[in-house]
Amino acid sequence: MPDIQTPDLFEKAPSVSSSPPGSPVIPPGSSRPTTVSDDGSESLLLHESAARDYLEYAVAVVKGRALPDVRDGQKPVQRRVLFAMHELGLAAGAKPVKSARVVGDVIGKYHPHGDASAYDAMVRVAQPFSLRYPLVDGQGNFGSRDGDGAAAMRYTEARLTGISELLLGELDEGTVDFQPNYDGAFQEPAFLPARLPFSLLNGASGIAVGMATEIPPHNLHEVAEAAICLIQNPRADLAELLQHVPGPDYPGGGQIISAPAEITAAYASGRGSLRVRARCEFEEMARGAWQLVVKELPPGVSSAKVLSEIGALMNPQPKPGKKSIDPAAAHLKALFASQLDRARDESGKDDAIRLVFEPVSSRQKREEFLALLLAHTSLETTAPINLVAVGLDGRPCQKSLLDLLDEWCRFRLATVRRRSEFRLNKACERIHILEGRRTVFLHIDEVIRIIRESDEPKPALIARFALSERQADDILEIRLRQLARLEGFKIDQELEKLRHTENDLEKLLSSDTLLRKLVIKEIRADAAQYGDARRTHIEAAASATRSEVAVVADEPVTLIVSAKGWARVRQGHGLDLSSVAYKDGDGAGVIFECRSVDSLVILSTEGRAFTVPVAVLPDGRGLGAPLASFVELGGGKLAHVLTGRPDEEFLFAKTSGYGFIATLGDLFSRQRAGKAFLTMEAGAAILPPSPLGAGERRADHVAALSEDGRLLIFPIDQMKKLSGGKGVQIIGLREGETLRAAIAGRGAIVCVRGIFRNRPKEMLSESKHIGQRARRGSPIGLITQATITPLNEMG
Repeated sequence: MPDIQTPDLFEKAPSVSSSPPGSPVIPPGSSRPTTVSDDGSESLLLHESAARDYLEYAVAVVKGRALPDVRDGQKPVQRRVLFAMHELGLAAGAKPVKSARVVGDVIGKYHPHGDASAYDAMVRVAQPFSLRYPLVDGQGNFGSRDGDGAAAMRYTEARLTGISELLLGELDEGTVDFQPNYDGAFQEPAFLPARLPFSLLNGASGIAVGMATEIPPHNLHEVAEAAICLIQNPRADLAELLQHVPGPDYPGGGQIISAPAEITAAYASGRGSLRVRARCEFEEMARGAWQLVVKELPPGVSSAKVLSEIGALMNPQPKPGKKSIDPAAAHLKALFASQLDRARDESGKDDAIRLVFEPVSSRQKREEFLALLLAHTSLETTAPINLVAVGLDGRPCQKSLLDLLDEWCRFRLATVRRRSEFRLNKACERIHILEGRRTVFLHIDEVIRIIRESDEPKPALIARFALSERQADDILEIRLRQLARLEGFKIDQELEKLRHTENDLEKLLSSDTLLRKLVIKEIRADAAQYGDARRTHIEAAASATRSEVAVVADEPVTLIVSAKGWARVRQGHGLDLSSVAYKDGDGAGVIFECRSVDSLVILSTEGRAFTVPVAVLPDGRGLGAPLASFVELGGGKLAHVLTGRPDEEFLFAKTSGYGFIATLGDLFSRQRAGKAFLTMEAGAAILPPSPLGAGERRADHVAALSEDGRLLIFPIDQMKKLSGGKGVQIIGLREGETLRAAIAGRGAIVCVRGIFRNRPKEMLSESKHIGQRARRGSPIGLITQATITPLNEMG
């Protein structure tokens, strides 16, 4: 999402869009922009009206639906649900009522939208796997972490949880402003007097117009300590807060593996992402067997999702329009088949999450097995952080952790001050009433006489005892039983208590230090009552997606490629392949003894190189599969196939007389379409690549045989090592001539096999054939086709 200057949407700017000269300036909140023509008629400026309408819509969505308020951490619909339940008396100890009754009150009094929006909001704040500290106690089916929806509202019941009292408990003490509902018939709070920063405790997720929010949940104890730190020291920086809040605390637990620097950067800017993985353990079984058990999942991940991903990996389907699966999918299929035997979900009453993964063999490396699952499933995922909220100024913008806590602390201090002022006013009013009652109690007989004899007792009482109208009304409404002798003692006791309260409140309001101490005391009390231990473990670790994961079990295999390019694999080396069957019209091609972790390299007639992992090739029980189905050859055809170690060197030559030396790893490509490797001249073909060998058997000479029977042998050091391209000239050729063969061998003697003067003959090279690269060489009297091989490879 691009960076957006979000406060600009809420600036009272002169105009919301560029206007032509002479256009009126209309600030937000005023009437529609119009101009007056010469004849006195008014016209509407369409471009300004459209811009203003969209701006109003954007503001309504941002502030009225999608983003939480930094003060109470609630979106409007959530706030209205909680307030409606509070008004219905559905406290934590009350009997739950049907959810439909709550939803009816919400949409009928406060939220003029569909019942689904209100019920969905209630369901979310009731789900313990969605919120770190649920605000609604749901009775019945309120959904599951596997994505199951809640039952219909007519079947479920709900009431508030205990912690919701921290949001609603001070509503009746003048702590927040109330505003008319949508039709003016009722009053609703503009925000709730949150005693803790719920914007961080439960987080929020929402998408507005031009902005979005993703605030992760946090631990109550940690956030409370950070808030206390900021209240005690308003100049505290982010580093001090992070000593108390090391990172998010997700409802489902898990482990945050991001480095501390990444967490700090995300909290400093208000935007970032963290790597979170499942927490698991290895359980020992009988006879040395073991299994991997997952008990905590990352946020937004369910057991069903993980099993579904594994099912898709174990049984991949071809892409639309394709007849077979691509090599990458086949590779992963073989990978999981060689490592994972079975995966099952054992979640239940005893364990909310219990995923069990059984390996194929107990001899497998446990770390590689775990890394495989983490790398290819949602057991390790990315959790975003986007701290966008509506601030104290009513404008939504990107905030840091310090901003969120600082604004809530200022809000809480202001709330406690308003609550104290409200309580002081109530105490003063009560003192005023009690002082009037005590005056009456001391002159009770005279008061009775005035009331009995006077036609207008209220003015008479005011004149006689210097009472206020409020005191006079209270005396006239007093019950006779409150005139008993004992009542006088109660009045004195209550007056004394109220005067102490008045004195304490006045001291509190006159001292910022006392006010802060009170807020800190209340935060600590609330944290002690509702706080719990951290669920998400934080420990930096390497991401499984960045580490090398063992692809398949490393074991010997024999790779069989037919003459027409059909490939298959059999287990083991030194096999008897005399009974290998081929398709009609096909026959034996090449056979490689390699490892299951190796890759097969394909060279096409266009000079492109393709890579197919040996592990994805079908086993030898059938006729195999065409190599062309694993890659996209394009307009080319299969020319040669190779396999071996990535560092193994080969001599690559073309009939045009050019070539070079390259390693097998230079041909590797992850793309299905391969990579350009050899630059092909018009009419040229690729000769069979010649291995150079290694160690004492490494080739030290190159022998080249031209079409017209000229042989050239030169030191291999004269060849260039390249990773691709045209190469250098190997042998001098005249126009129309071609290179028949080029090999790398040990020593300067080769065997030339062919037909000379109509009879078979073998001929050893003589010193006259040894020269320098790019020379023409010496003739050997070739009549028809001939080939050359190193002397040590003669049959």
